[in-house]
Amino acid sequence: MNAKDAQALKSGVAGAGLNRIGSVGAHNHWLVNEKHVDLVGTPVAPAPVTIQSDPQTVTFDAHRTALIVIDMQNDFCAKDGWVDHLGVDYTPCRQPIEPLQKLLPVLRDAKVPIIWVNWGNRPDLLNMPPNQHHLYKPKGSGIGLGEQLPTRAANVLEKDSWAAAVVDELKIHPQDISVDKYRISGFWDTPLDSILRNMDIKTVMFAGVNTDQCVLCSLQDANFLGYACIMVEDCCATTSPEFCTQNAVFNVKKCFGFVTNSDKIIAGFQEK
Repeated sequence: MNAKDAQALKSGVAGAGLNRIGSVGAHNHWLVNEKHVDLVGTPVAPAPVTIQSDPQTVTFDAHRTALIVIDMQNDFCAKDGWVDHLGVDYTPCRQPIEPLQKLLPVLRDAKVPIIWVNWGNRPDLLNMPPNQHHLYKPKGSGIGLGEQLPTRAANVLEKDSWAAAVVDELKIHPQDISVDKYRISGFWDTPLDSILRNMDIKTVMFAGVNTDQCVLCSLQDANFLGYACIMVEDCCATTSPEFCTQNAVFNVKKCFGFVTNSDKIIAGFQEK
């Protein structure tokens, strides 16, 4: 294209105006009209936030950061849920509720996306192979995936049921994002990675249950996919023995990212 053609194109674009399409968050969109497509969109300046974490202090761009909250749902964290039915003390899984109640408003005010990743199976269980059924029904008896809880009109880990709903104390806001998962990791066979990439997310903070299982495996997969990963330790919990948490935290710091807590994140945003 010569200089004359370029000037004519520029004039045409300016005169006709550009329409924003395909907007996902603030970063990923095109500006188009009948003569021109602007692939650059509207650049968004970084918003650096520095937080104290282990093994190092980190600075990340708040405009390219999200918090993923994993499995803070009734089956794992509430009376009459599946874990409670199994005779396991579910109350440790409620420990993240209070720190999340303090952290979530700060992140929402900063326009950091909150992504709720809950185990929510298809009612027909067509994507659940035998090994997944065995995982939760190892002796072939008792109540397993998709079967009704004895004290609730809800099926275990079923999408859109009470069992898969976030606990009452943590409210999903209209601007939040929800993703159903079907395995220990929130990335396997779900749109989570596509959502994060379309939103131009580079740093992912992790919260939820269980620290050593769904949280850790999701965080590992995020690390393998190239995201910077931060475990928010006091916003994670597990019903497993204490050494399981110690192992998970150690491995995050050693191999997969950084570990901090909600107070340090809040302090970082307040100082921004």
